[in-house]
Amino acid sequence: MDFSFPKKERLTSKKRFQQLFEEGKHLTAFPLRMYYLPFQNNEEPKFKIAVVAPKKHFKSAVKRNRIKRLLRECYRLNKHRIFNNTKGQYALVILYLGKEMPSFNLVEGKMNALFKKFLKTISDEHPI
Repeated sequence: MDFSFPKKERLTSKKRFQQLFEEGKHLTAFPLRMYYLPFQNNEEPKFKIAVVAPKKHFKSAVKRNRIKRLLRECYRLNKHRIFNNTKGQYALVILYLGKEMPSFNLVEGKMNALFKKFLKTISDEHPI
């Protein structure tokens, strides 16, 4: 299994970011919310992902960066669950909605719940 999070998997396109929030669908497993949008581009990987921590609740950049690091780490360790079970390409944004600093175990548990919901939703939308 590949536990890396290379640059090519990061969502950096401002146009796609805006399109994701305008047209994308979302799932929630509090304190996480995931926006997703399918896209077609043969050169890119299956998933392009970004993580967000709100400045409204965490004024300190140090705290926001820690939350984003936790989210990326949980994605990196658990991405094989969605990579191996999906067809098509998706842009994802994972937001942290909570107001207090999360623990790794909480984030990992909620990330797994979010991935299960995501797999169920896309399998219902696009049956094989």
